[in-house]
Amino acid sequence: MTHTDPAVTIPAAPDTVRWLETPEQLDQWLGCLDPGIPVALDTEFERVSTFYPIPGLVQLGADGQFWLVDPEVAEAAGSFRAMLADESRPKLLYAMSEDLELFRHWLNVEPAGVLDLQIGAALAGAGFSVGYARLVETLFGEALDKSATRSDWVSRPLTPAQERYALDDIRFLEPLYGWVLANLRQRNLEHALADESRRFANEAATQEDPEQHYLKLRGGWTLNREQQAVLRALVVWREQECRRQDRPRNRVLNDGLLIAIAERLPSSAAVIRDVQGVPGGFVKRYGEQLVELVQAARATDNSGLELIPRPLSRDQQALYKKVKRYFSNAAERSDIPMEILAPRKRIEKLIQDGTLAGQTFFEGWREDIIAPVKQDIEELLNQ
Repeated sequence: MTHTDPAVTIPAAPDTVRWLETPEQLDQWLGCLDPGIPVALDTEFERVSTFYPIPGLVQLGADGQFWLVDPEVAEAAGSFRAMLADESRPKLLYAMSEDLELFRHWLNVEPAGVLDLQIGAALAGAGFSVGYARLVETLFGEALDKSATRSDWVSRPLTPAQERYALDDIRFLEPLYGWVLANLRQRNLEHALADESRRFANEAATQEDPEQHYLKLRGGWTLNREQQAVLRALVVWREQECRRQDRPRNRVLNDGLLIAIAERLPSSAAVIRDVQGVPGGFVKRYGEQLVELVQAARATDNSGLELIPRPLSRDQQALYKKVKRYFSNAAERSDIPMEILAPRKRIEKLIQDGTLAGQTFFEGWREDIIAPVKQDIEELLNQ
């Protein structure tokens, strides 16, 4: 891994921890930023026994300034929501999926202009899914104290250790961004970071759609079309119930039991009660409601239902290994992790579809990288 250029300035740890204590102060600080200047962004939250993450802290940085912000202050500042949604204002995050989920549920904002520097580091040759603390130590020679990672971020006051931890989580984002951009320019991948971050954010938002969540229950592929339609209805119901109660999915009913109920196509609560593992109290509370859901799903036209992908057959698995070898060669030649260039589920879809044509995932920045092996892959798929 290339170390940082000596010319890159690493902001020193601030002598004092500073808070933006009112919405007006936050509005004023954001209003004074030059247009287009990147904002370093991170959050701390808790999510132990709830469906939704509970915001605990927001960290912001720009122009060498670093701030901590209480959730109620950020929530009351209109400019904060506007900044998150502003495509022209780059937001620098690291491993951003949970932060984006927090903003969607807490503030009802779909962040735009987000740049995930963990993805950027992978594109720049640092390896796949490298932890923030490890990368900071490798590039900048500073060891971060991670002892506060699992601490209580909701209660106040925060400890000095928590405050320092929170500031360190954003202090290196701007120099890391500079390192990533410099390496991407050398690789002719300047646009890849924004493109890949946007794709990742859009996919994460789509996957939260209750109507699509059943597709994540890969064990449901054995169900027939009618049973999968019932499974989708049950999954949508569970998503709504989890959100209503603010409880994790498994605290309502786990995936395996949903699949087992869908397989039975229950016409009465007694049938649900016979499914091994379903608590009696659950049936008493929800049984009749679920029977009605099942009947409605069965009566609906499900001819256009997207089915849960089947596992690859033995022949397809053999083809998968051959195709993967070509992608691996391209990944090694470009020094981009295979998990970024061609993750397993993308190659599986390629095998199932039988062609690279129309596979938008492999267009854009990936197209040039796989160009030397594209014909070989197509020939394998056409055999």
